[in-house]
Amino acid sequence: MAQVCREIDDFLMYFILLEKVPVGGGTVEPGRLCCMSEESYLQRVTADQTPAQSLSVTVIEENVLVDVDVNVLQPLNQRKAALLLAVHNPTQRLNCFLERGLLEQAVQAEVGQRVLVEHEQKLFPAFIHHVGNTLDTGTLLPPVYFGVELEGDGEGRGNMDGTYKGVTFFKCNKNSGLLLPFNKVIFSGAPPPDDVGSTYPQAGSVNPGDKVAFRVEDSIKRGRVVFSSDQAATGFVEVLPEEIPSSDLLKILNSTVTEESATPDHHSPVPDGKEEQVKVNFKERNLEVDSLVQIQYKEGELAFGIIRWLGYLPQMDDVMAGVELEEDKGCTDGSWRSHRYFFCPPKRGLFVKLKACQPDTRFSSNRDCSPKSLESTKHGRDDGHRVPGKVPPLQGTAAVDILEGDMRGIQGHCNSCYMDAALFSLFSCSSVLDSLLFKPSCLPNGKIQQTLREEIVNPLRKNGYVSADSVMTLRCQLTEESQCPSFTTSEKDPEEFLNLIMHRILGADPLLKLQERVQESYCYQIFIEKQQEMTVPNVQQLLEQSFHHSQLKLTEVPSCFIIQMPRFGKEYKMFSKIVPSLELDVTDLLSDGPRECVVCGKLATHECPECFKDVILSDRGPKQYCGVCSEQVHLHHKRKDHRPVKLKIPEGFLKTPNKIPRETLELFAVLSIETSHYVSFVKYGTEKGSWMFFDSMADRFGSENGYNIPRVTLCPEVATYLAAPLNDLMKQNPREMRGVSKRLFCDAYMYMYQSKRMALYK
Repeated sequence: MAQVCREIDDFLMYFILLEKVPVGGGTVEPGRLCCMSEESYLQRVTADQTPAQSLSVTVIEENVLVDVDVNVLQPLNQRKAALLLAVHNPTQRLNCFLERGLLEQAVQAEVGQRVLVEHEQKLFPAFIHHVGNTLDTGTLLPPVYFGVELEGDGEGRGNMDGTYKGVTFFKCNKNSGLLLPFNKVIFSGAPPPDDVGSTYPQAGSVNPGDKVAFRVEDSIKRGRVVFSSDQAATGFVEVLPEEIPSSDLLKILNSTVTEESATPDHHSPVPDGKEEQVKVNFKERNLEVDSLVQIQYKEGELAFGIIRWLGYLPQMDDVMAGVELEEDKGCTDGSWRSHRYFFCPPKRGLFVKLKACQPDTRFSSNRDCSPKSLESTKHGRDDGHRVPGKVPPLQGTAAVDILEGDMRGIQGHCNSCYMDAALFSLFSCSSVLDSLLFKPSCLPNGKIQQTLREEIVNPLRKNGYVSADSVMTLRCQLTEESQCPSFTTSEKDPEEFLNLIMHRILGADPLLKLQERVQESYCYQIFIEKQQEMTVPNVQQLLEQSFHHSQLKLTEVPSCFIIQMPRFGKEYKMFSKIVPSLELDVTDLLSDGPRECVVCGKLATHECPECFKDVILSDRGPKQYCGVCSEQVHLHHKRKDHRPVKLKIPEGFLKTPNKIPRETLELFAVLSIETSHYVSFVKYGTEKGSWMFFDSMADRFGSENGYNIPRVTLCPEVATYLAAPLNDLMKQNPREMRGVSKRLFCDAYMYMYQSKRMALYK
């Protein structure tokens, strides 16, 4: 690894490593932050003649240069990168990034805001005085910390007065200040401004799992504390009573609670003689591990989550459920009294009696909780039910009849849009990847393949609707198989999902086979240098440019060609608009296929890479010639130093000249992203205007306790812009484009092409 130096004013692009990267004799851990200049990125392909599947990035904390596979780099803007750098442990940092919610709150946090902070294993109210770096870092990017003043019971328990290493960042009372990374700050649930100056009860006087006594009317009752995250702000704790015949939590004033002396035995999670009873009780209300549930959290408020563990806790007679909540309303990371029962992010875990859990009514049956206008439709729905067999994709008027409208498509829930949009795009109106649904899976039990086929693809095609619980079943299975705990909760990218399910789970043959170094992949990422003349390129131009600069050729025509645009996630776009190529011509990108001379149209025998940008000969990218034309073209003084390469020509074309066929693929879907949300466009028929737009979270019924309404709408207006002259598109103001057209031209993330001829052989 080489030491590197950079100009301070370089425009840098930032990334976080999602996986371990081998470097020399060691490794770079997941969670490390990296950067590279935009200029270096744009020059990547021309400077390095190997296929551009990796980037040379600088690991910020070590200031060393490493080559990293682009698939394990996740982009960040500078603000988020600086906040994450303040979290020194890479594993904790990666968890903070994957959860996203707290990081997004930290980005919006401002001086003057009241918060809760974690200090000495307790929560204290605090006031933000400073947000910035501490000036003592030697890294390429200074970390951003929160300078806070502790209030209430926390006053005097800090370690500074706002001055750090001789520099005053803010002023506060002596020993009441702290400099903290954002993961030690709770930005919601803080005391309101009207309570400034109040004394708050000390957080942590009793902890989750503690056995306590409390007074109800004139009698003393006992129970266990299961929730105490808000006691710093309100003075209350949540107690699960032992003697009151109720499964609900009781909200008890903290000052009336007394800790009992009993200490649980962590080595006896299941009481004696209860093993057989456990098997019966675990199936209560058909609830089991991975079931979606709701819990009466507070008066009139529900909390939603997923059961991660079932069993007995020490000195408790009832079957308990360890639930991972959707929001930071919990009090644990899966631990109870220092003993771990499951894993989840901090403040997302909660232990409750199993009988206190109810099936999540938002998704268990959408008929029961839908507004009346959605209950009766002309198409029946098997919400969450399996549809066995093989159901063909939808086309033409059938696609419109079954898919158009509200509560159509795939219902979104809890950051699932990347998966919803990808599945709808691939399977609703195309059969090009149907082999994935039936070929033997890499996993011997085939559960994931069966879920994909019978709970998602078939119901989508038969009923036009897939409920969120069906997708959650798939997400839970992916979580278990991939050992990645964030598949059920966190936002991800479509290519991460597609690579996982195609390669590691279904064991599908690579969709894309490249000649150079016999590369194989499922998606292709465009890598090019930006050119001033390419202000509004089309996909054909971008693909030809990328293949040329990376010196790549296809060894065969792909049945499905998934192409990622030259952008990094949500933060960076190389082009403000990209024109979808309805037909993708890959004839000149094949290594062994016959090709036409760009001058005379006869069988080409040579290709000249140096002529690629010469638009005088042809406006097409790749330049190949017959023997006569190649000799004449290279007599010109500007081309005399070119070195044409001899082409491989199929034997049949050498013996008997034939008409040279064109190998083309048709566009069938486009994924777009705007403000962290994925949507999709699908071509459902042969007519130019046969386009539909899908959004898994287009609307919502109810507020916190409601559910998302997926929607499929027809968007024939995009055909008008697809047929428009390039000059008109260049001048077109995106905000003035009709309907959802702007999202197709300006926010495209991934294009999907198919060859129906080649799909027959796959």
